[in-house]
This record gives sequence, structure tokens and C-alpha cells, in this order.
Amino acid sequence: MTTYDLEPLFLTFKLSFITSVILIFLGLPMAYWLAFSKKKYKIAIEALVSMPIVLPPSVLGFYLLAAFSPAGAFGGFLDDVFNLKLVFTFEGLIVASVIYSFPFMVQPIQAGFQNLPISLREASFTLGKSAMTTLFKALVPNIKPSLLAGFILSFAHTIGEFGVVLMIGGSMKGETKVASIAIYEEVEALNYGAANFYSAILFFAAFVILILVYAANKKWVKPLN
Repeated sequence: MTTYDLEPLFLTFKLSFITSVILIFLGLPMAYWLAFSKKKYKIAIEALVSMPIVLPPSVLGFYLLAAFSPAGAFGGFLDDVFNLKLVFTFEGLIVASVIYSFPFMVQPIQAGFQNLPISLREASFTLGKSAMTTLFKALVPNIKPSLLAGFILSFAHTIGEFGVVLMIGGSMKGETKVASIAIYEEVEALNYGAANFYSAILFFAAFVILILVYAANKKWVKPLN
């Protein structure tokens, strides 16, 4: 019986989960600001946040590699001061994945905020509630489907990463060799059975995740009175 190395799959799901959790904390305040800010420069921030969607992964990966490299100013600073290496490490994959998947968390949450009745936020402020209390007590409970969509999109997007993880992490067994890299290497080696195994697992995982998302949306989406 053929046995396959499950470590790339474990690393993939670990990376996707950690990235998505971090993005919840980073994406929520950014989405809130983008949804309600009246600043003139907001459009520039929105464009910057959305850049990973339109940039080729290899371009983003190259600039991240240049920034994170110990030979560069930023990478050298991290290495010298914090002894933190972001090139060819799992930590580097997390940072790169957070940057790469950031818009997939921000945009669904921003849309959720913008689709809420304006009166909901205004009523909270009228009652003397702070912006923080308004966010977490009045708004967030009413955008659960958007939060879930952001988490799932970020999770799924990270699972499918190839160009960015290849540039930043390479193929370090047990450290940076995720499933997408394993599939590529198996295809290169003409080992289609192993490539099919990894691909089928990711395909099935994506299908199950989407089923759960649609089921949760039907449960949570309720009309606001």
C-alpha cells in the first residue's frame, strides 16, 4: 500500500488557520475604518489594501523576499535586534500569508458594515456609547456572516498559495513545504499519484468548508427590523 507524507497537509492547514485568526484581529478595525471613514485619502488606503488581489503572487513574493532578507535593511534589523528570520521559515510564511490574504478578510467585513442600517450606529452613539462599544456590541453581532466569509476566504486563499510561499519559504521539509509546493514537486517528478492525493485532500477540504459556510449563513442571516 502506498504511503504519503502528510506533513505538507498539516503545515498547510496550520498556516491557514493561524493566518486567518491573525487576520480577524487586523482586518476588523481596518474594515471598520474603511466602511465609515470620511478621510480624503481613504481611497488610496483601499487601493493599497486590495493590491494583493491584482498583483501577481511572484511580484508580491519577490518584494517580500527583498524586504525580509537579512541582507536588506528591514530584514537585517529584524535579525539583529529580534533575532527573527522571515526567509525560509514558517514565521516568514505567516507574515507573508497575512499580507497576501489581507484583502480577503477586509473586504467581506467592510461590505457587512456598509450593508447595516445607518441608524444602528447612530443610535448607539446617541446613547453615549463609545466607538469601541458600538463596534463590538452593536455592529459585530450583526455581521456574523461577513466575519465567517472573511475567515473562510482568508483560510481558503492561504491554502491555495503558491508563488508567495515559494518565494519566501522555498521547500524546507517540515518547515515551509506546504501542500501546494508538494503538489508542484510531485508533478515535476511525474509522481502523479502523490500529486493527486494532495490535490484531492485540498479539494475535499474546500468543498466541506463551503458547505459549512452556506449552512451557517442560513442559520445566521436574519432580516434587521
